[in-house]
Amino acid sequence: MSTADFSVGRLRGAPERGGIVDHRLARRMLINQIRIGRLRRDEVCDAHPELIRAAANVGTETEALCPVCEQENLRLVTYVFGHRLPPHGRCVSSAKELRQLSATGRDLRAYVVEACCGCRWHHLLRVFPV
Repeated sequence: MSTADFSVGRLRGAPERGGIVDHRLARRMLINQIRIGRLRRDEVCDAHPELIRAAANVGTETEALCPVCEQENLRLVTYVFGHRLPPHGRCVSSAKELRQLSATGRDLRAYVVEACCGCRWHHLLRVFPV
């Protein structure tokens, strides 16, 4: 195995598309900080009202309970950012819509956020090229 196998470009994925960035380890650390009392619930349950509205109306409900309040199931919301999209991104409500954006051939990135509509917990789960 050569050192080129561990180059930055190789680790990021295809140079023209980028790679997937997964934030589950950061999520786990944050939840642990809440559970041991280093972070208060009000410090992390501060999702923007628009994110909560999107989660309630177009988000995909999961089977996972919120790790903070343990009362409601988490919802996933996907935002796409890139050239010729609004500065605040575009909230994608279906896989079909994501496929349509992918077909444009533009350099777009999707951001998947989990949110709890009850306590307003939110966390960025992953970023990937569309």
